[in-house]
Amino acid sequence: MIVVNLDIMMARRHITLKELSERVGITEPNLSILKNNKAKAIRFSTLDALCRVLDCQPADLIAYTDEETDENQSN
Repeated sequence: MIVVNLDIMMARRHITLKELSERVGITEPNLSILKNNKAKAIRFSTLDALCRVLDCQPADLIAYTDEETDENQSN
């Protein structure tokens, strides 16, 4: 499972969803979808803009987690 850690990077950079939206040029609802891990895909141009504004690497925003392992640890 791919997880988007946008909320973590936003907290580290002390930036609001509204400010990030304005600086990246993406609507707040679309950023919210990413932030809440509801997105099915992300464009490289969006990832590039987020990395530029947040001064981070793609790996800071996106991580892979073994869904099956996570579910087993929860039980």
